[in-house]
Amino acid sequence: MQPDGTAEPVTDSPTGWVARHIQEYASSGGRRGHHRWGVTHLLLTTRGRRSGTLRRTALIYRQDGERYVVVASNGGSPRHPAWYLNLRSDPRVAVQVGGETFAASARPAEGEERERLWELMAEVWPDYRRYQQRTGREIPVVVLEP
Repeated sequence: MQPDGTAEPVTDSPTGWVARHIQEYASSGGRRGHHRWGVTHLLLTTRGRRSGTLRRTALIYRQDGERYVVVASNGGSPRHPAWYLNLRSDPRVAVQVGGETFAASARPAEGEERERLWELMAEVWPDYRRYQQRTGREIPVVVLEP
């Protein structure tokens, strides 16, 4: 399922190891690739803000109730990742968690909610704290609501 419910083609991350992770995840119906490096991953599909092309990436996540939380760290780069810029332009996304695929609405967490979710995500992947030290931008925490 794509963000708008269509079956149009999806372009995977251009980063080689991420693309291989996505392909393993997607081709196995989420049986492989969901758990990797001691954490859980989901596949997020956004619509390109300039191209209109559907773009897919793999991200570490944690659940917060019925919602899913991801971090737009980009490894501590000074720039936001493209997927984050895409969802800011169009918050309708598709998410695959294990074998389940669903439409969701994405939004950046703000204020106290962001701080609470940042701490939860830093528990899952402590490198996020190091990434934050590498950059002058505040790394966004994104809430995905089915």
